[in-house]
Amino acid sequence: MTRIKICCIASPAEAALALAAGADVLGLVAAMPSGPGPISDDAIAEIAAGLPPHVLSLLLTAETTATAIADHVHRTAVHGVQIVSHIDAAEQAKLAALLPDHQRWQVVHVEDEAALTMIPAHGPHVTGFLLDSGRPSARELGGTGRVHDWAISAAFVATSPVPVFLAGGLNPCNAAAAVAQVRPAGLDVCSGLRVDGRLDAGLARAFVAAVK
Repeated sequence: MTRIKICCIASPAEAALALAAGADVLGLVAAMPSGPGPISDDAIAEIAAGLPPHVLSLLLTAETTATAIADHVHRTAVHGVQIVSHIDAAEQAKLAALLPDHQRWQVVHVEDEAALTMIPAHGPHVTGFLLDSGRPSARELGGTGRVHDWAISAAFVATSPVPVFLAGGLNPCNAAAAVAQVRPAGLDVCSGLRVDGRLDAGLARAFVAAVK
């Protein structure tokens, strides 16, 4: 089954809405240079503390060193971390040693086929990859609402030794096509389920139904 991650969760109420719709992974966005949904570390810790044990809480961090990322994870008491910058592979290896009991997901921003070079560098050290549509050179690290080239994403999934989630411009209308073409382990969505910035229950249910 394709897992479903609803990102940009802003409150305990939104977390409950996402879980009721059928999500099993929640993304909690910390301070970012761009993109929607950032909340305070205190708010992230509050939401994470209230989740059922089976729900995976992922902190989205813009930190780029192993020490800073691990500290951010410990401050917010989440189950895992989604690293939105293309960090150095050596830092990724250090992070695996610092957080052996936490999930560690590396975002790969798919601008062209160079994204595939991230697999051998980071694959041995991470729990999984998440393919998104940002532009790290412009400090655009996600939440763009843009779809990238799914042919590259499909090649990435076929090559990766670890699970891969797909993000970037997903919504209830294209979720089924994304699953069919890319065959990811999961889909990750934020802006495609929001109306006036708020998570919409109807859109969330429609997204989950489309994926299933």
